[in-house]
Amino acid sequence: MAGISSASKNARHLELGLSDEQAIDMYTNMVKARRFDERVLLLQRAGKINFHVSGIGQEVAQVAAAFALNREDDYFLPYYRDYGFVLSVGMTLRELLLSVFAKAEDPNSGGRQMPGHFGHKKLRIVTGSSPVTTQVPHAVGIALAAKMKKKPLVSFVTFGEGSSNQGDFHEGCNFAGVHKLPVILMCENNQYAISVPVHKQLGGRVADRAIGYGFPGIRVDGNDALEVYRVVKEARDRAIAGEGPTLIEAMMYRLSPHSTSDNDLAYRTKEEVDEHREKDGLPHFKQYLIDCGIWNDELDADLQTRIRKELDEATEYADKAAFPTPESTLHHVYANDDQQGGLR
Repeated sequence: MAGISSASKNARHLELGLSDEQAIDMYTNMVKARRFDERVLLLQRAGKINFHVSGIGQEVAQVAAAFALNREDDYFLPYYRDYGFVLSVGMTLRELLLSVFAKAEDPNSGGRQMPGHFGHKKLRIVTGSSPVTTQVPHAVGIALAAKMKKKPLVSFVTFGEGSSNQGDFHEGCNFAGVHKLPVILMCENNQYAISVPVHKQLGGRVADRAIGYGFPGIRVDGNDALEVYRVVKEARDRAIAGEGPTLIEAMMYRLSPHSTSDNDLAYRTKEEVDEHREKDGLPHFKQYLIDCGIWNDELDADLQTRIRKELDEATEYADKAAFPTPESTLHHVYANDDQQGGLR
């Protein structure tokens, strides 16, 4: 572990209440999510798995948001690119690999759902579904229950800017605003709704939509880890104080294709992607840690080696793990079904 140098004494993360160790843990999870994403893209191209939805370029905001929440009490409703988020709230690389290989031990769905459809009861990650934005009213319902039961927790939900045009988003926002519910809604604005650019999706800013529902909307640079952390932490403090919801629009860019079924160069140029690659928050946060004197290239090389080893072991385990049995297809279908199948 790197020691504290004089350069870190007045560092921004310390001012926000994060220790040096927590800042390094944030970076570790960002790298872990990035390497997982890269590994799974290779597995799909090699024919080992069927499909992957990538989140490369979005990890910084996801991890920062997770660290700003209470990971022991809050409820999480991530959308399908949130690998950095779910790793930060307790999921493991092995669990994620079991999901992409569709194995029986997959804690998300026992191998029944597409990858990226997270669900983990122990970690309070609420099961997601394929129709976009259905998780928003679910998050609002959980926040209503928390308020009715007087529990000091929040629900946190993410979604893309394209899906903010869905009715579920607006209905959820309206209900949350009327009842001043402890819910944080974070739009990960990655500039593209599959192949449709943001200027063809939105006539204004997602954050400004909160005004119509009676609660604050904040736009933040999603490549700035510490600014995302600050904004989400303040939103949580507001919610716990009974001041209601917050809508956060984290601005970022999806560096990878929408999915392994997508040819992104059919609707954007390599030059555009390369321009945004220069703004990637992950290397910028690494440099911040180095400038603070709590990180260096030697520590980084060691981290990369450890993550590579963990990934190799997780990949091998998931590849060799058992598939769900044919009869498990009928588990969890009817209300009186007491079969557990591969679910946890």
